[in-house]
Amino acid sequence: MSIAGATAVELLSRLQQGDISSVEVTTGVLESIDRHDESIGAFLLVDRDGALEQAEAIDLKRREGRAVGELGGLPVAVKDVLCTKDVPTTCASRMLKSFVPPYDAHVIEQLKASDAVLIGKTNMDEFAMGSSTENSAIGPTRNPWDTSRIPGGSSGGSAAAVAAGMVPLAIGTDTGGSIRQPASFCGVVGLKPTYGRVSRYGLVAFASSLDQVGPLASDVQSAALLLQAVAGYDRRDSTSVVATVPPFSERVEIPLDELRIGIVPEHFSDGLDPEIASAVHAALDVYKSLGAKIVDVSLPHSKYAVATYYLVAPSEASSNLARYDGVHYGLRAAGADEMKMVDMYSATRGQGFGAEVKRRILLGTYALSAGYYDAYYLKALKVRRLIRHDFDRAFESVDVIAGPVSPRLPFVIGEFEDDPLAVYLSDTYTLGANLAGIPGLSVPAGMSEGGLPIGLQLLAPAFQEERLLRAGRMFERETQWHTLRPGLD
Repeated sequence: MSIAGATAVELLSRLQQGDISSVEVTTGVLESIDRHDESIGAFLLVDRDGALEQAEAIDLKRREGRAVGELGGLPVAVKDVLCTKDVPTTCASRMLKSFVPPYDAHVIEQLKASDAVLIGKTNMDEFAMGSSTENSAIGPTRNPWDTSRIPGGSSGGSAAAVAAGMVPLAIGTDTGGSIRQPASFCGVVGLKPTYGRVSRYGLVAFASSLDQVGPLASDVQSAALLLQAVAGYDRRDSTSVVATVPPFSERVEIPLDELRIGIVPEHFSDGLDPEIASAVHAALDVYKSLGAKIVDVSLPHSKYAVATYYLVAPSEASSNLARYDGVHYGLRAAGADEMKMVDMYSATRGQGFGAEVKRRILLGTYALSAGYYDAYYLKALKVRRLIRHDFDRAFESVDVIAGPVSPRLPFVIGEFEDDPLAVYLSDTYTLGANLAGIPGLSVPAGMSEGGLPIGLQLLAPAFQEERLLRAGRMFERETQWHTLRPGLD
């Protein structure tokens, strides 16, 4: 078994048995990054020396018989939106190109406590605003299955790194589908946890009521292992929920009896690519063969999800990004010391932010402005509540809801450069989970005729990640889609 082709769970077993060392695994990962990342562009920073030092320390703990954390020497890549002490955190933006945090995010603390090896920081859409990883100020990430195409976003670097076999595990964030959509496009597993399940302390904020940190992996059990390591209450995050963290990785193999799966007929409209629709229906047939019952459910307000999201998220972004002004945080424009204050603000933000970030700040500032707040932002909050009620009613009759992750396959880089609305609409199936605060999972469920991955989305009630993972693993055991890898070599 090669290191690049092994799942995190398989590697962890070999590490625990002493068949391989963490230094060997880390060295293999670094070699894989050297081979592939020039063509993929998944990483913004690779901490070679730091990773090998961490691996050596974990190997020493094992040799001395000391307790080793649950990730036990596994390399993990981290989206560059989480603060890492003494390691740059740029959010793929010129605004933060020189920012080196003085502290670790809670998730980073959890990874270190679990004896993960932090391999580096992955590329992303600037400030997590995008669905393609084309909006990075550093350059786009490419899909390992077809390097002319996007990997999805905004966690495209993390998804591509796992798909290409450069790392067994990665951390992403999901504000409107930014874990699930790139997982689907890259043929890996991605989980957006319930809002409040994972602390946002140290996460550079995009939309604070929507952002959530979660795992990407090549199979469901490995994703469960990583979620188990990073989940839990943190008093420094006021939205963190006091909730028991189940042993997800141990329970994921237990099938769900009499599983009731809801499908939303409106999600299979003319806008859905026929190959994606076919793959989702084939996945439902697999579940039916396992005894699951398929039930039609209604989410009547889901048609308003895109409009609602693109009022709520930009409004929160406008507020959160106001701090980047050349005084408090981030870049200061050249010659700013001789400018008037307003000119310095304007020049700094003009130079520091990319086009998509500016677009969303403008949208949000307009929606929050005097005379428009009630008509736009306040109304969006009311519709958001209706969307949550729709899910609550649906889950009274089903255990999970299944459907497509995205209406389209990964598109060619630059294809929608002049049509941002078309990109926004690619999130139509994922936004609802963020607006409602519920968990969502993407599992590999097929391949297009052109050799591009297709994902199946599963949604569950709040704090039912265990149910979601067990349902995903039921499908995974019966299929081989998650074992496919792009032929990079």
